[in-house]
Amino acid sequence: MSCSVLLRLHYGDLRRVLLPICKAPTLRTLCSGTRLSRSLRESYRLLQLPEDGDCSPAEVREAYVRMAKLYHPDSGAPTADSALFCHIEEAYRAVVAHMARRGSTSPYAQMEEDEEDKNKSHAPQHRQYLSFEGVGSGTPSQRERQYQQFRMDRATDQVLEYRRKRMEQAAAEEGAMVTRDARVRSKQIKITQAMERLVEDLIQESMARGDFHNLSGAGKPLRKFDHNPYADPMTHNLNRILIDNGYQPEWIVTQKEIRETITKMRERLQDARSRLGSPMRHSEQLRWKEHCAAFADELKKLNKKVDNFNLVVPLMSLQMVHFNMTKEVEKVLKADQEYRKQKEKERKCMEEREKADMSQQNVRQGLIMWMQSLLK
Repeated sequence: MSCSVLLRLHYGDLRRVLLPICKAPTLRTLCSGTRLSRSLRESYRLLQLPEDGDCSPAEVREAYVRMAKLYHPDSGAPTADSALFCHIEEAYRAVVAHMARRGSTSPYAQMEEDEEDKNKSHAPQHRQYLSFEGVGSGTPSQRERQYQQFRMDRATDQVLEYRRKRMEQAAAEEGAMVTRDARVRSKQIKITQAMERLVEDLIQESMARGDFHNLSGAGKPLRKFDHNPYADPMTHNLNRILIDNGYQPEWIVTQKEIRETITKMRERLQDARSRLGSPMRHSEQLRWKEHCAAFADELKKLNKKVDNFNLVVPLMSLQMVHFNMTKEVEKVLKADQEYRKQKEKERKCMEEREKADMSQQNVRQGLIMWMQSLLK
Protein backbone atom coordinates (compact mmCIF):
# COMPACT_ATOMS: atom_id res chain seq x y z
CA MET A 1 0.00 0.00 0.00
CA SER A 2 1.57 3.26 -1.12
CA CYS A 3 1.76 6.48 0.88
CA SER A 4 -0.67 8.33 -1.42
CA VAL A 5 -3.35 5.74 -0.84
CA LEU A 6 -2.86 5.93 2.91
CA LEU A 7 -3.23 9.69 2.85
CA ARG A 8 -6.49 9.49 0.95
CA LEU A 9 -8.05 7.09 3.44
CA HIS A 10 -10.29 8.38 6.12
CA TYR A 11 -9.11 8.42 9.72
CA GLY A 12 -11.35 5.52 10.63
CA ASP A 13 -10.28 3.51 7.63
CA LEU A 14 -6.62 4.22 8.47
CA ARG A 15 -7.18 3.00 12.04
CA ARG A 16 -8.80 -0.21 10.78
CA VAL A 17 -5.83 -0.86 8.45
CA LEU A 18 -2.99 -0.25 10.97
CA LEU A 19 -4.58 -1.93 14.01
CA PRO A 20 -3.96 -5.58 12.86
CA ILE A 21 -0.34 -4.73 12.04
CA CYS A 22 0.30 -3.26 15.47
CA LYS A 23 -1.19 -6.35 17.12
CA ALA A 24 1.28 -8.65 15.36
CA PRO A 25 3.53 -10.61 17.86
CA THR A 26 6.80 -9.73 16.15
CA LEU A 27 6.14 -5.99 16.10
CA ARG A 28 4.88 -6.10 19.68
CA THR A 29 8.06 -7.88 20.77
CA LEU A 30 10.27 -5.35 18.98
CA CYS A 31 8.36 -2.42 20.44
CA SER A 32 8.32 -3.80 23.99
CA GLY A 33 11.96 -5.00 24.02
CA THR A 34 14.31 -3.35 26.53
CA ARG A 35 17.94 -2.45 26.01
CA LEU A 36 20.45 -4.89 27.58
CA SER A 37 22.90 -3.68 30.23
CA ARG A 38 26.62 -3.63 29.69
CA SER A 39 27.35 -6.55 32.05
CA LEU A 40 24.63 -8.66 30.41
CA ARG A 41 26.05 -7.95 26.96
CA GLU A 42 29.45 -8.98 28.30
CA SER A 43 27.91 -12.26 29.54
CA TYR A 44 26.44 -12.95 26.10
CA ARG A 45 29.78 -12.16 24.49
CA LEU A 46 31.64 -14.48 26.90
CA LEU A 47 29.33 -17.33 25.90
CA GLN A 48 29.90 -16.44 22.20
CA LEU A 49 26.23 -15.54 21.73
CA PRO A 50 24.68 -12.52 20.00
CA GLU A 51 24.93 -9.48 22.27
CA ASP A 52 21.37 -8.41 21.50
CA GLY A 53 20.05 -11.52 23.32
CA ASP A 54 18.35 -12.99 20.27
CA CYS A 55 18.84 -16.65 21.14
CA SER A 56 16.90 -19.52 22.67
CA PRO A 57 17.58 -21.33 25.96
CA ALA A 58 18.71 -24.39 24.02
CA GLU A 59 21.34 -22.32 22.23
CA VAL A 60 22.49 -20.85 25.55
CA ARG A 61 22.80 -24.33 27.02
CA GLU A 62 24.71 -25.61 24.00
CA ALA A 63 27.07 -22.64 24.18
CA TYR A 64 27.69 -23.25 27.88
CA VAL A 65 28.37 -26.97 27.34
CA ARG A 66 30.75 -26.15 24.50
CA MET A 67 32.66 -23.68 26.67
CA ALA A 68 32.72 -26.15 29.58
CA LYS A 69 34.35 -28.78 27.36
CA LEU A 70 37.06 -26.28 26.47
CA TYR A 71 37.76 -24.53 29.79
CA HIS A 72 36.57 -26.80 32.64
CA PRO A 73 39.51 -27.79 34.93
CA ASP A 74 38.59 -31.48 34.78
CA SER A 75 37.97 -31.60 31.03
CA GLY A 76 41.53 -32.62 30.24
CA ALA A 77 41.68 -30.15 27.35
CA PRO A 78 44.88 -28.10 26.81
CA THR A 79 42.79 -24.90 27.09
CA ALA A 80 41.46 -25.75 30.60
CA ASP A 81 41.39 -22.69 32.85
CA SER A 82 39.62 -22.65 36.23
CA ALA A 83 39.49 -18.84 36.51
CA LEU A 84 38.02 -18.40 33.05
CA PHE A 85 35.51 -21.19 33.66
CA CYS A 86 34.29 -19.42 36.81
CA HIS A 87 33.57 -16.31 34.73
CA ILE A 88 31.81 -18.45 32.10
CA GLU A 89 29.63 -20.08 34.77
CA GLU A 90 28.67 -16.67 36.21
CA ALA A 91 27.84 -15.42 32.73
CA TYR A 92 25.69 -18.48 32.06
CA ARG A 93 23.75 -17.94 35.28
CA ALA A 94 23.23 -14.26 34.45
CA VAL A 95 22.00 -15.10 30.94
CA VAL A 96 19.66 -17.84 32.20
CA ALA A 97 18.20 -15.47 34.83
CA HIS A 98 17.69 -12.78 32.20
CA MET A 99 16.01 -15.18 29.80
CA ALA A 100 13.80 -16.46 32.63
CA ARG A 101 12.67 -12.91 33.39
CA ARG A 102 12.19 -12.08 29.76
CA GLY A 103 10.58 -15.33 28.72
CA SER A 104 8.14 -15.76 31.59
CA THR A 105 5.34 -15.09 29.09
CA SER A 106 7.04 -16.55 26.01
CA PRO A 107 6.59 -20.07 24.66
CA TYR A 108 10.29 -20.77 25.17
CA ALA A 109 9.80 -21.43 28.91
CA GLN A 110 7.51 -24.38 28.23
CA MET A 111 9.90 -25.69 25.61
CA GLU A 112 12.78 -25.49 28.12
CA GLU A 113 10.83 -27.43 30.76
CA ASP A 114 9.87 -30.12 28.24
CA GLU A 115 13.47 -30.45 27.09
CA GLU A 116 14.73 -30.68 30.70
CA ASP A 117 12.26 -33.50 31.43
CA LYS A 118 13.31 -35.22 28.23
CA ASN A 119 17.01 -35.14 29.16
CA LYS A 120 16.50 -36.41 32.70
CA SER A 121 16.17 -40.01 31.54
CA HIS A 122 19.29 -40.12 29.33
CA ALA A 123 21.87 -37.44 30.19
CA PRO A 124 24.61 -37.00 27.57
CA GLN A 125 28.28 -37.50 28.39
CA HIS A 126 29.03 -33.81 28.88
CA ARG A 127 26.50 -33.52 31.73
CA GLN A 128 29.31 -34.37 34.19
CA TYR A 129 30.49 -30.77 33.85
CA LEU A 130 27.09 -29.47 35.01
CA SER A 131 26.05 -32.05 37.62
CA PHE A 132 29.30 -32.09 39.73
CA GLU A 133 29.63 -35.85 39.06
CA GLY A 134 26.43 -36.48 41.00
CA VAL A 135 27.97 -35.32 44.31
CA GLY A 136 26.03 -33.27 46.86
CA SER A 137 22.53 -32.02 47.22
CA GLY A 138 20.74 -28.70 47.60
CA THR A 139 21.17 -25.52 45.62
CA PRO A 140 23.83 -25.26 42.88
CA SER A 141 26.12 -23.20 45.12
CA GLN A 142 25.81 -25.74 47.95
CA ARG A 143 26.44 -28.59 45.55
CA GLU A 144 29.49 -26.75 44.21
CA ARG A 145 30.96 -26.37 47.70
CA GLN A 146 30.26 -30.02 48.46
CA TYR A 147 31.89 -31.02 45.18
CA GLN A 148 35.00 -28.96 45.95
CA GLN A 149 35.27 -30.66 49.36
CA PHE A 150 34.83 -34.04 47.66
CA ARG A 151 37.65 -33.24 45.25
CA MET A 152 39.90 -32.16 48.11
CA ASP A 153 39.26 -35.41 49.98
CA ARG A 154 39.89 -37.44 46.85
CA ALA A 155 43.14 -35.61 46.17
CA THR A 156 44.27 -36.22 49.77
CA ASP A 157 43.54 -39.93 49.44
CA GLN A 158 45.49 -40.07 46.20
CA VAL A 159 48.48 -38.32 47.78
CA LEU A 160 48.46 -40.71 50.75
CA GLU A 161 48.22 -43.69 48.41
CA TYR A 162 51.13 -42.36 46.34
CA ARG A 163 53.28 -41.87 49.46
CA ARG A 164 52.46 -45.37 50.67
CA LYS A 165 53.53 -46.87 47.35
CA ARG A 166 56.75 -44.83 47.39
CA MET A 167 57.55 -46.01 50.92
CA GLU A 168 56.91 -49.62 49.96
CA GLN A 169 59.11 -49.21 46.89
CA ALA A 170 61.90 -47.61 48.96
CA ALA A 171 61.67 -50.41 51.53
CA ALA A 172 61.88 -53.00 48.79
CA GLU A 173 64.91 -51.27 47.24
CA GLU A 174 66.60 -51.02 50.64
CA GLY A 175 65.99 -54.69 51.30
CA ALA A 176 67.45 -55.57 47.91
CA MET A 177 70.48 -53.37 48.64
CA VAL A 178 71.05 -55.01 52.03
CA THR A 179 70.85 -58.42 50.42
CA ARG A 180 73.31 -57.37 47.71
CA ASP A 181 75.74 -55.97 50.34
CA ALA A 182 75.51 -59.19 52.33
CA ARG A 183 76.34 -61.18 49.21
CA VAL A 184 79.33 -58.95 48.45
CA ARG A 185 80.64 -59.23 52.02
CA SER A 186 80.27 -63.01 52.03
CA LYS A 187 82.09 -63.18 48.71
CA GLN A 188 84.95 -61.04 50.07
CA ILE A 189 85.18 -63.21 53.18
CA LYS A 190 85.32 -66.32 51.03
CA ILE A 191 88.08 -64.79 48.90
CA THR A 192 90.08 -63.79 52.01
CA GLN A 193 89.73 -67.23 53.52
CA ALA A 194 90.75 -68.82 50.24
CA MET A 195 93.86 -66.59 50.07
CA GLU A 196 94.78 -67.45 53.67
CA ARG A 197 94.41 -71.18 52.98
CA LEU A 198 96.51 -70.83 49.84
CA VAL A 199 99.30 -69.00 51.70
CA GLU A 200 99.24 -71.53 54.52
CA ASP A 201 99.43 -74.40 52.02
CA LEU A 202 102.41 -72.78 50.28
CA ILE A 203 104.20 -72.31 53.63
CA GLN A 204 103.60 -75.93 54.60
CA GLU A 205 104.86 -77.16 51.20
CA SER A 206 108.00 -75.04 51.53
CA MET A 207 108.65 -76.37 55.03
CA ALA A 208 108.16 -79.93 53.79
CA ARG A 209 110.68 -79.34 50.96
CA GLY A 210 113.21 -77.90 53.45
CA ASP A 211 113.32 -74.39 51.98
CA PHE A 212 113.66 -72.90 55.49
CA HIS A 213 116.57 -75.11 56.65
CA ASN A 214 119.28 -72.77 55.34
CA LEU A 215 118.04 -69.71 57.31
CA SER A 216 120.45 -68.09 59.74
CA GLY A 217 119.59 -68.75 63.36
CA ALA A 218 117.44 -71.78 62.58
CA GLY A 219 116.65 -73.73 65.73
CA LYS A 220 117.85 -70.93 68.03
CA PRO A 221 115.72 -68.74 70.32
CA LEU A 222 114.81 -65.26 69.20
CA ARG A 223 116.93 -62.39 70.58
CA LYS A 224 114.15 -59.77 70.56
CA PHE A 225 113.60 -59.84 74.30
CA ASP A 226 117.14 -59.94 75.65
CA HIS A 227 116.95 -56.30 76.81
CA ASN A 228 113.91 -56.98 79.07
CA PRO A 229 113.66 -60.59 80.23
CA TYR A 230 110.79 -59.79 82.62
CA ALA A 231 108.41 -58.52 79.86
CA ASP A 232 105.83 -60.80 78.36
CA PRO A 233 107.14 -61.81 74.91
CA MET A 234 103.70 -61.66 73.32
CA THR A 235 102.89 -58.23 74.76
CA HIS A 236 106.29 -56.85 73.81
CA ASN A 237 105.98 -58.21 70.28
CA LEU A 238 102.52 -56.68 69.86
CA ASN A 239 103.75 -53.32 71.14
CA ARG A 240 106.70 -53.43 68.76
CA ILE A 241 104.38 -54.13 65.81
CA LEU A 242 102.13 -51.22 66.79
CA ILE A 243 105.07 -48.84 67.14
CA ASP A 244 106.55 -49.90 63.81
CA ASN A 245 103.23 -49.10 62.12
CA GLY A 246 102.99 -45.63 63.66
CA TYR A 247 100.38 -46.41 66.31
CA GLN A 248 100.37 -44.32 69.49
CA PRO A 249 98.19 -44.74 72.59
CA GLU A 250 95.42 -42.26 73.14
CA TRP A 251 96.98 -40.66 76.22
CA ILE A 252 100.23 -39.97 74.37
CA VAL A 253 98.38 -38.27 71.50
CA THR A 254 96.31 -36.23 73.98
CA GLN A 255 99.40 -35.16 75.91
CA LYS A 256 101.07 -34.01 72.70
CA GLU A 257 97.99 -32.01 71.70
CA ILE A 258 97.83 -30.30 75.13
CA ARG A 259 101.47 -29.24 74.96
CA GLU A 260 101.17 -27.93 71.40
CA THR A 261 97.96 -26.05 72.24
CA ILE A 262 99.34 -24.26 75.32
CA THR A 263 102.48 -23.30 73.39
CA LYS A 264 100.42 -21.73 70.59
CA MET A 265 98.19 -19.90 73.08
CA ARG A 266 101.20 -18.43 74.87
CA GLU A 267 102.75 -17.32 71.59
CA ARG A 268 99.53 -15.60 70.49
CA LEU A 269 99.14 -13.79 73.82
CA GLN A 270 102.80 -12.73 73.82
CA ASP A 271 102.48 -11.47 70.23
CA ALA A 272 99.40 -9.44 71.22
CA ARG A 273 101.32 -7.92 74.17
CA SER A 274 104.32 -7.05 72.00
CA ARG A 275 102.08 -4.99 69.71
CA LEU A 276 101.00 -2.80 72.61
CA GLY A 277 103.07 -0.01 74.15
CA SER A 278 104.97 0.03 77.41
CA PRO A 279 103.49 1.50 79.52
CA MET A 280 100.05 0.89 78.01
CA ARG A 281 97.56 3.66 77.39
CA HIS A 282 93.90 3.40 78.35
CA SER A 283 92.79 2.11 74.95
CA GLU A 284 95.65 -0.39 74.93
CA GLN A 285 94.68 -1.61 78.38
CA LEU A 286 91.14 -2.30 77.11
CA ARG A 287 92.52 -4.28 74.18
CA TRP A 288 94.81 -6.23 76.52
CA LYS A 289 91.83 -7.14 78.71
CA GLU A 290 89.98 -8.46 75.63
CA HIS A 291 92.96 -10.64 74.71
CA CYS A 292 93.15 -11.95 78.28
CA ALA A 293 89.42 -12.81 78.26
CA ALA A 294 89.79 -14.77 75.02
CA PHE A 295 92.85 -16.52 76.48
CA ALA A 296 90.83 -17.45 79.59
CA ASP A 297 88.08 -19.06 77.47
CA GLU A 298 90.59 -21.13 75.55
CA LEU A 299 92.29 -22.10 78.81
CA LYS A 300 89.00 -23.46 80.19
CA LYS A 301 88.63 -25.74 77.16
CA LEU A 302 92.22 -26.86 77.52
CA ASN A 303 91.68 -27.70 81.21
CA LYS A 304 88.75 -29.93 80.21
CA LYS A 305 91.08 -31.76 77.85
CA VAL A 306 93.54 -32.12 80.76
CA ASP A 307 90.78 -33.78 82.80
CA ASN A 308 90.13 -36.25 79.98
CA PHE A 309 93.85 -36.94 79.75
CA ASN A 310 94.08 -37.69 83.47
CA LEU A 311 91.29 -40.25 83.13
CA VAL A 312 93.10 -42.33 80.48
CA VAL A 313 96.76 -41.93 81.48
CA PRO A 314 98.07 -45.27 82.88
CA LEU A 315 100.34 -43.83 85.60
CA MET A 316 99.56 -41.37 88.35
CA SER A 317 102.96 -39.72 87.97
CA LEU A 318 102.13 -38.72 84.38
CA GLN A 319 98.97 -36.83 85.25
CA MET A 320 98.83 -33.08 84.60
CA VAL A 321 97.49 -30.17 86.66
CA HIS A 322 95.26 -27.38 85.43
CA PHE A 323 96.78 -24.31 83.85
CA ASN A 324 96.39 -21.18 85.99
CA MET A 325 95.26 -18.02 84.24
CA THR A 326 97.17 -15.66 86.56
CA LYS A 327 100.43 -17.58 86.27
CA GLU A 328 100.18 -17.81 82.51
CA VAL A 329 99.59 -14.04 82.18
CA GLU A 330 102.52 -13.33 84.51
CA LYS A 331 104.75 -15.58 82.42
CA VAL A 332 103.73 -13.74 79.27
CA LEU A 333 104.33 -10.31 80.85
CA LYS A 334 107.71 -11.41 82.19
CA ALA A 335 108.72 -12.80 78.82
CA ASP A 336 107.57 -9.57 77.19
CA GLN A 337 109.67 -7.47 79.58
CA GLU A 338 112.71 -9.59 78.89
CA TYR A 339 112.07 -9.33 75.18
CA ARG A 340 111.77 -5.54 75.38
CA LYS A 341 114.98 -5.31 77.46
CA GLN A 342 116.77 -7.46 74.92
CA LYS A 343 115.50 -5.27 72.08
CA GLU A 344 116.62 -2.15 73.99
CA LYS A 345 120.10 -3.59 74.50
CA GLU A 346 120.33 -4.48 70.83
CA ARG A 347 119.21 -0.96 69.89
CA LYS A 348 121.85 0.62 72.14
CA CYS A 349 124.52 -1.66 70.75
CA MET A 350 123.50 -0.68 67.25
CA GLU A 351 123.68 3.01 68.13
CA GLU A 352 127.12 2.63 69.72
CA ARG A 353 128.33 0.68 66.70
CA GLU A 354 126.98 3.36 64.38
CA LYS A 355 128.69 6.09 66.46
CA ALA A 356 131.97 4.20 66.36
CA ASP A 357 131.66 3.75 62.61
CA MET A 358 130.90 7.44 62.18
CA SER A 359 133.88 8.50 64.32
CA GLN A 360 136.20 6.12 62.49
CA GLN A 361 134.92 7.46 59.16
CA ASN A 362 135.50 11.03 60.35
CA VAL A 363 139.07 10.16 61.37
CA ARG A 364 139.74 8.65 57.98
CA GLN A 365 138.33 11.66 56.20
CA GLY A 366 140.46 14.00 58.35
CA LEU A 367 143.58 11.94 57.67
CA ILE A 368 142.91 11.99 53.96
CA MET A 369 142.40 15.76 53.98
CA TRP A 370 145.69 16.27 55.96
CA MET A 371 147.61 14.13 53.50
CA GLN A 372 146.14 16.06 50.59
CA SER A 373 147.15 19.34 52.20
CA LEU A 374 150.75 18.08 52.63
CA LEU A 375 150.95 17.00 49.02
CA LYS A 376 149.93 20.41 47.88
